[in-house]
Amino acid sequence: MYLETNRFTELRRRILEAEPAIDERTLNDTLEGASDLSEVITAAVRSALDDRSMIEALKLRIKDLKARLARFERAEEHKRDAARWAMEESGLDKIVASDLTISLKKSPPGVTVIDEKEIPEWFWVPQPAKLDKRAVLNALRGGTAVSGAEIANTSLCLSVRVR
Repeated sequence: MYLETNRFTELRRRILEAEPAIDERTLNDTLEGASDLSEVITAAVRSALDDRSMIEALKLRIKDLKARLARFERAEEHKRDAARWAMEESGLDKIVASDLTISLKKSPPGVTVIDEKEIPEWFWVPQPAKLDKRAVLNALRGGTAVSGAEIANTSLCLSVRVR
């Protein structure tokens, strides 16, 4: 029983470590009614599954909001382009309203790149190299020695099948 209590305490500590913002009630609900370690673990995994559902829902919501943001950005650009065009075509340089002033002005000069290969190297920003871990793993699996790397020992992972 002492060993199970120790494991229960350790699981509680790990949950608090993984989710420091968890309130006492949610933590107790997660662990409530668990009379043995198996029940505690099952409750924790059920809570993790609930978290996964929330993660997926939030990802979908964020995707939808990003699409909505892009639509608003396009609409803003089109409206400003239409206003600029209308002012140019009608010869209006300035419009004064009670809450804003609209005027046409020259844009600051930009750069048109004609041939990138001819631009001197001091204008180029070097990009940091990025390790291709998949290629390293494939080489190691294929028997090629890679200095500074080795195949890691596999660790156990949690598999959950929901019925």
